[in-house]
Amino acid sequence: MFFLYNILTYVSIFFLQIIALFNKKINFFVQGRKESFTILEEKIKPSDKVFWVHVASLGEYEQGLPLMEQLKSKFPTHKIVLTFFSPSGYEVKKNNSIADATLYLPMDTSMNAKQFLKQVHPEKAFFVKYEYWPNYLNQLRKKNIPTYLVSGILRPDQVFFKWYGGFYRKALQAFTYFFVQNDLSKQLLNQLNFTQVEVVGDTRFDRVSQILENNNKLDFLDEFTNNKQTKTIVIGSSWPEDEKFITTYINNNADTSLRFVFAPHNIKTEQITQLQNSLKKPTILHSQHQGKNLSEYNVYIIDAYSLLTKAYSYADIAYIGGGFGTGIHNILEAATFGVPVIIGPKYKKFQEAKDLVALGSCLVVNNQEELNDTFDKLLTDTATKEKLGAISSHFILKNKEATKKIMKHIS
Repeated sequence: MFFLYNILTYVSIFFLQIIALFNKKINFFVQGRKESFTILEEKIKPSDKVFWVHVASLGEYEQGLPLMEQLKSKFPTHKIVLTFFSPSGYEVKKNNSIADATLYLPMDTSMNAKQFLKQVHPEKAFFVKYEYWPNYLNQLRKKNIPTYLVSGILRPDQVFFKWYGGFYRKALQAFTYFFVQNDLSKQLLNQLNFTQVEVVGDTRFDRVSQILENNNKLDFLDEFTNNKQTKTIVIGSSWPEDEKFITTYINNNADTSLRFVFAPHNIKTEQITQLQNSLKKPTILHSQHQGKNLSEYNVYIIDAYSLLTKAYSYADIAYIGGGFGTGIHNILEAATFGVPVIIGPKYKKFQEAKDLVALGSCLVVNNQEELNDTFDKLLTDTATKEKLGAISSHFILKNKEATKKIMKHIS
């Protein structure tokens, strides 16, 4: 099976190199990996003590950050090698200050896995949430390197639990310990005879709970919202599928005092232009706001990265995108500010969303009419809005300290 898997991996590499000629994101994916071993050679010496943390993308980076902070605190002489799979995570966080070396994970071939582990020589390895690369896990197991799954979440429909999933079930044997988010994940692993499992929750709660301690002030949003005096809806990580409903609501809303802040998931020029052109209300881009009287606009589009978290602090209501596409984005950053959260229907793969939906502070809309009614209800019923916001805030506080539980096992 490894032979077939490796053949398919090399075939994928070949086609990715062709696609990279025409696709900017894939080009980042391919070209960035050509630098990975050079980065390791420059940043990691044979005498270094090293922890390896692997994340898929930006969301998993946020999950891994509390762990990396604790590792740095407890083991100040160790270095951290942080690897990303996706360009959307790496390109945003490649200059982070927590890791000593940040790079793309080389593709999962046997040769790459051997070379990577030779250069990194980690004392321990941490995979955040998911990403089960058989060659890397196989080499970690052969070298007896303690390996941990952090904030893991498993579902019955995953390949491990299919009749044909033996190859991937074997890869799980590399893990020394599984730190999972919920009881179902533990039960599923127990069914596969893995007993070294503990339900600790999601380390993202530790991350987002720290947000309130930060300075979340944004001068341009102070001006845009009249120092938070206007009612404001923040639309985070939106996709065109979400935006068509929200722009319809904005264009048909007669309240000229209402403010809307968009922070689209994709800030490519053509997509930002499409969003801007679809709006009939006065709209300003972040990249063009200098020198403008922001109080004259109803819609502010943040066409830049790393501002969304602070933007949520200005929200009366938060809409989190992705629920009409491939799946919702992070809802915890909005919830931590004590605001009601609205999402589209595709959220079932996200435990925190299911929990908040069950509690009632995360509201699911399936169409234009439901979105209109939900926005109108929360904008006019202050008591309900504040009640749901309080539920969100309490949910975050109640689920803290997953990182602390994990660190008890790390010596």
